[in-house]
Amino acid sequence: MTKKSKKVGAAMIVGSGIAGIQASLDLVNSGTRVYLVDEDISIGGVMAQLDKTFPTNDCSACILSPKLVEVGRHPNVDILTRREIVRVEGEPGNFRVTLRRNPRFVDLDKCTGCGECVEVCPVELPSDFNHDLDRRKAIYRKFPQAIPSAFAIDKAGTSPCKAACPAHISVQGYVALIAKGKYREALALIKRDNPFPVVCGRVCNHPCESACMRAEVDDPVAIMHLKRFVADLDLKDETRFIPAIKEAKEQKVAIVGAGPAGLSAAYYLAVEGYQVTVFEALPVPGGMLAVGIPDYRLPKDLLAAEIEVIKALGVEIRCRTRVGKDVSLAQLKKDYDALFIAVGAHVGNRLGIEGEDLEGNLQGIDYLRRVNLGESVPLGRKVAVIGGGNVAMDAVRTALRNGSDEAFILYRRTREEMPAAAEEIEEALAEGIRMEFLAAPVRVLGENGQVSALECVRMELGPADDSGRRRPVPIKGSEFIVEVDAVIAAIGQRSELSFLKKRKRISLTNWDTVEVDKLTFSTGEKGIFAGGDLVLGPA
Repeated sequence: MTKKSKKVGAAMIVGSGIAGIQASLDLVNSGTRVYLVDEDISIGGVMAQLDKTFPTNDCSACILSPKLVEVGRHPNVDILTRREIVRVEGEPGNFRVTLRRNPRFVDLDKCTGCGECVEVCPVELPSDFNHDLDRRKAIYRKFPQAIPSAFAIDKAGTSPCKAACPAHISVQGYVALIAKGKYREALALIKRDNPFPVVCGRVCNHPCESACMRAEVDDPVAIMHLKRFVADLDLKDETRFIPAIKEAKEQKVAIVGAGPAGLSAAYYLAVEGYQVTVFEALPVPGGMLAVGIPDYRLPKDLLAAEIEVIKALGVEIRCRTRVGKDVSLAQLKKDYDALFIAVGAHVGNRLGIEGEDLEGNLQGIDYLRRVNLGESVPLGRKVAVIGGGNVAMDAVRTALRNGSDEAFILYRRTREEMPAAAEEIEEALAEGIRMEFLAAPVRVLGENGQVSALECVRMELGPADDSGRRRPVPIKGSEFIVEVDAVIAAIGQRSELSFLKKRKRISLTNWDTVEVDKLTFSTGEKGIFAGGDLVLGPA
């Protein structure tokens, strides 16, 4: 902000200790308007911290308090706290001063100074006002007679754990609430940014813990398990936490896809008061949470309980309704005020090798979908899973649980380059799953139209590719054959976009994703938005 002193008799005093306050009073009493500027949250300076003054041994508060009251009430004194001077321009009699306003995080006009916020704040800090001899809350007022009397909150930027979280959940906030036993408040804080704490408390790869500063002392805080703790408490509660719904709005929104992105959009739109209908091609809602993640990692009854909260907000979910087949996108655009498309990435990438059409070749995500929907999918005694991501880990562990005697991983790089979560790899190894590194399939062999073996080649790591990882290069003459009964390809997936290809204003990329505005997620067609794997890719 900028303050001009063009009016005759206007002055700015920088520093609001006893000297600044007295100077302000002397000036305003002589008819000069004063801007009293300080970088702190209140005025008073060092004298406010003292018990006695030196050398007279007078009571500091007795001297300062009347002056605080007088300067605070004077109509010609503008008190500007949490300000710092950026630039001073001009000449005597006509200065122009530019100030930077730092956030107080409390509205000065609304705060009554009652102090109830202090009672419920779970975060404690050393009290700099008392030279760290005691502690105070993160929301505070330096002393009872402080001017302004409003409270303020100290924030030291974004915490590393929150910055690392893709949903930017207030990790420090809910961990502090849990520490104080405020479990329901912690859950409410989590759900401000993530409607699936039950899910993320189980299957998140928790990058927040990798960034946790506690690791510099001993071990990171178990953030994911703390989230699971409060979420599971809510599951067992007779009255589940359901956020308050704002005033109902007339606008209707259609969401295409009941996966994490679609259901999250539905949750927050419903909280805002919009009428929301979700269209899902699968027989169950949840997207990859329901049909991609095995039950041993994410029990489906827990996922269903999480989705019930979204339904309780008034969201209608229509399963077995494929947009482009059962209902057209044009019809949805006609019936609804806005569309959000989040169809996920449910089409698996092919290996592109000879013999891939033999019976016994499966896509990893197709296999997991069929198993999660209750279908019996016999694979035979020995199964090779191609890939090193989480889908590959889920597929190989599921195969072992569903009757195969041996299921192993074939990966063209080393373990260090595997994109799967470290705990997923460790758990697979603990279950006795063999991992063949630096090996890639060349062709699938078969008998009578059925997979019988897999021809592979040994690899070595060459120069780094676009991903920053060293490119695997085949070693000539290193081919070998492995007898298998089934081959599961888990080398990535993409979105099915046939229902969008006729929409000329919606731009598609070469990676089968949709281009959107990075801030609003709007596509090139008015009223149509997109998100999730459809925009970001299956990362």
